[in-house]
Amino acid sequence: MASFLYRLGRGAFRRRGWVVVVWLGVLAAVAVGAARAPGASDEEFSMPGIESQKAFDLMEERFPGAAADGATARVVFVAPDGRKVTAGDLRNAVEDAVGSLSTGPHVAGVADPFESGAVSEDGSTAYATVTYKVESSEVTDVDRAAVDQAVDRARAAGLTVETGGSAMDGDGGPGGVAEIVGIAAAAVVLLVTFGSLAAAGLPLLTAVVGVAVSLFGIMLLAGPLGLSSDTLTLGMMLGLAVGIDYALFVVSRYREERGRGRAPQDAAGAAVGTAGSAVVFAGGTVVIALAGLSVVGIPTLTKMGLAAAGAVAIAVVVALTVVPALLGFWPEAVLARRARRGGARDRTAGLRDPAASGRDNLGTRWARFVLRRPVAVLVLGVVGLGALALPTASLQLGMPGDEAKSTATTERRAYDALAEGFGPGFNGPLTIVVDAGEAADPQAAVRTISDHVGVTDGIVSVSQADFNDVGDTAVFRATPSTGPTDEKTKELVEAIRRDRPAVEEQASATFEVTGTTALNIDVASKVQSALVPYLAVVGGLAVVLLLVVFRSVLVPVKAALGFVLSVLAALGVLVLVFQEGHAAELFGVEQTGPVMSLMPIFMMGIVFGLAMDYEVFLVSRMREAYTRGEAADQAVVSGFRHSARVVTAAALIMAAVFSGFIGEQGSLIKMLGFGLAAAVLFDAFVVRMAIVPAVLALLGDRAWWLPAWLGRVLPRVDVEGEALGHTRPGNPDPDQDGPVKAHV
Repeated sequence: MASFLYRLGRGAFRRRGWVVVVWLGVLAAVAVGAARAPGASDEEFSMPGIESQKAFDLMEERFPGAAADGATARVVFVAPDGRKVTAGDLRNAVEDAVGSLSTGPHVAGVADPFESGAVSEDGSTAYATVTYKVESSEVTDVDRAAVDQAVDRARAAGLTVETGGSAMDGDGGPGGVAEIVGIAAAAVVLLVTFGSLAAAGLPLLTAVVGVAVSLFGIMLLAGPLGLSSDTLTLGMMLGLAVGIDYALFVVSRYREERGRGRAPQDAAGAAVGTAGSAVVFAGGTVVIALAGLSVVGIPTLTKMGLAAAGAVAIAVVVALTVVPALLGFWPEAVLARRARRGGARDRTAGLRDPAASGRDNLGTRWARFVLRRPVAVLVLGVVGLGALALPTASLQLGMPGDEAKSTATTERRAYDALAEGFGPGFNGPLTIVVDAGEAADPQAAVRTISDHVGVTDGIVSVSQADFNDVGDTAVFRATPSTGPTDEKTKELVEAIRRDRPAVEEQASATFEVTGTTALNIDVASKVQSALVPYLAVVGGLAVVLLLVVFRSVLVPVKAALGFVLSVLAALGVLVLVFQEGHAAELFGVEQTGPVMSLMPIFMMGIVFGLAMDYEVFLVSRMREAYTRGEAADQAVVSGFRHSARVVTAAALIMAAVFSGFIGEQGSLIKMLGFGLAAAVLFDAFVVRMAIVPAVLALLGDRAWWLPAWLGRVLPRVDVEGEALGHTRPGNPDPDQDGPVKAHV
């Protein structure tokens, strides 16, 4: 692989004009396609195999056309203190607002709160429900303006008015601020690392190109595949982070090869052949882990995983082609200023490049510190991450809704007003679907089930049952006394289902519990049960992949255990902040609650790939030194000499990019940004920079042991660029404009 990538890097350097033209053509094509493509339709969350999903499917079968696909808006009216919305002037104001709500061009109907019974018992709160003929993505600004106008008129009469519902959701997707913060932080780290504006700017430029292609591609496929706005944001997040990091590794190796005396084109080929090999492997692990999310069986998770995997794959290809092409345009500009002034002689001497010259740097000094105290460093690292991982034992999963939004949003204020006026369970009623087709008296069967559910502890009210046209199926709603994400609501659903066999036998009918609240509970349960198996699969995959790359038994096991430790520590910190509320204000978390159901398993897949990045880039240089005859301890020092600075920069960049997304409004993206930033910092600085050298110091030569029979079976993957060892630094670049004469 290294030989192929060497030729690819030289070819991209030599034919740089064509490479840039091709990529600009690809970018233009997907941009035009995205502009002409239909917008993404509302993504309908589903999870085959769970009870609530089966109940939804039964409702669609027995109540055809009842489950309208149109968007809805809910307008909540709250009377001033001590007054009721039923008072003459306030009632007139509400009815006037209801009449104004119907003026929107896509409005199908408006439910008057006084006619539909949508007034709280104390008369302080009422709500009107607006239904639309179109999906929320097709609700126009004119429709929303009609709602805003009605709200303003009601507020002028002295009412407090808030709005919620799918029709009022703004367009999702990347907002720009997070991306700007991430790019700015990355620029600072790159400038400090390289000491050159050109070297700092090149990874940013190539990352932006890759992200643009990815985002336009996702937008192009959003309509046909039903991709959500979170998918777009996730593609942006990962594409930007890995795009910068992968380009950073290639540029850093190019500068190192130039410092060793290579001509520009040969240095570009060597950089792609060595660092590029690690990029391919690291990127491939991320792609495999993200694509592997499809085995969980959640369509939404599958779509997000595949889209993010595509963004990472594009980042890899950009790093292997666009980066060497741009190096061809500016072969000297990316070097340090002193090296540019000094010319070839200074570059050969390795000026500004301690790694190339073999001089000590901060990385070697840290490595020797760890080698002198391996036990203390290992114990401190493991105990520290283990302590942070302890809160994971109390992890609660759920699907936060409007209650998790900022109190500055009208959706959150509408949620709070409804909870105060109608009770906390009003925002998450349970839907009971009764199949009475086998009952002699379907209505009596439904009454039996409704009466039993109504007297269950934790249920405050039960609605009247609605039958389908055939009369064999009924639906009614049960309102819990607790909120949708409350643990007591979960226990309530479990209690209703636990008592179900006896009730069904008495009623001669079957029933299932569904609704958004029950669906979220079922999703959380299924995802939580999949966490340990998925972690085992991903950890096992890490062992197999690293076994092939490093041809060692103990190094892969150590890497997999380190990955598990960093993931659990990041999940523990996530629980501390988002679930238990420690330092929540610092990160803009105004309402604590369960961790979003998809978050842990998604984070495992992403962190797995990122952890392999740092393992490969750091340990491959150690193995390279060891195979060339250095002692085990000295090989660790050599690995840190060459890789510590660039791995540190890569981790800081990735953490900065992820941290920028903590400010996003979406719960999943906010949690992912925080969790991934924490995981990257833990994995890079505690696991790879401390635990890894400590373990290698204790193992010595045994770290690289491989049974002879296994060595014969395993394929050889040249990540360190051993096949390029024939080239000698300082030789002139052979056949600069002709065929590449690299030995393969």
